[in-house]
Amino acid sequence: MIEWEGFRDKMTGLPVYSLYGRHRKPSGEMLRDIDVMVIDLQDVGARYYTFIWTMALIMEACSEAGKSVVVLDRPNPISGRHVEGPLLETAYRSFVGLHSLPVRHGMTIGEIALYVRDRHYQTLDLHVIPMQGWKRGMWHDMTGLKWVLPSPNIPTLDSATAYPGMCLLEGTGLSEGRGTTRPFEIFGAPFIDPQDLAGRMKDYRLPGVIFRPLYFQPTFQKHAGKLCGGCQIHVTDREVLRPFQLAAAILRAVRELYPGSFTWKSPPYEYEDRLMPIDILSGSDSLRKDIEAGISLDKMSNRWLADSSRFDKEIRRSYLLYR
Repeated sequence: MIEWEGFRDKMTGLPVYSLYGRHRKPSGEMLRDIDVMVIDLQDVGARYYTFIWTMALIMEACSEAGKSVVVLDRPNPISGRHVEGPLLETAYRSFVGLHSLPVRHGMTIGEIALYVRDRHYQTLDLHVIPMQGWKRGMWHDMTGLKWVLPSPNIPTLDSATAYPGMCLLEGTGLSEGRGTTRPFEIFGAPFIDPQDLAGRMKDYRLPGVIFRPLYFQPTFQKHAGKLCGGCQIHVTDREVLRPFQLAAAILRAVRELYPGSFTWKSPPYEYEDRLMPIDILSGSDSLRKDIEAGISLDKMSNRWLADSSRFDKEIRRSYLLYR
């Protein structure tokens, strides 16, 4: 939520326009002197990461202006095999989810561009330049590419691995680890006893992860300068880890342990002034209401498993460019 308004490049004298500020969709003035818009962005594999929606708004603007779009495809850093989480419901569209996808979509940015074009911008002249050598089972550290952090709070592949679940904490009063050196891996709040929380999380027997109790002090954002109790996530098997289930279990556990202290964050959040942040992140109000009602983790998981499986079979597979 830290906006910027662009600048003029000193070397070329060209204007650099921000699409995270007053504009999120390119204006006609921005597009006036170009023939082709080239999109070259490193996505992180989760619906709420806004790069894919910036791409969608660029596609919309170029479709309206009669401009062509070329997408230079890049790897999904958390592999292109795994799909998890509920689908976005139309009533909960926002800048963290403009079109229907599961939270962990298992697609590349080029594959998403093809899907979004077919569903919403059929008149757009779109060209996706595929990668050479990438296979769906590859994680970023298997590609031979250097990790260049796509944004300040995704400093490592470990952060990206946890992000499809742990970003949900942005919709609560819990620190998701911003202001620490391990965002989305460290989490907690001043009212949490680390040992109690780690013990409760162990009871869930979640696959591919263990929890280390710790205290930490964020340097900025939530609880800045305050001592927080919580846990650090240590992934032991990333192929079986289900990050959305992991985060749902954390929210459920903290609310059960500290019902008088746990809170949902109120809007505004990511340019949405009316809907609850947790609802636009998860894609509907179902997750929040299930947690408030004490619905079991297994029952919640079965609901979004049905959603993601249906999307995978009926839609996703027809847009996959890689084996």
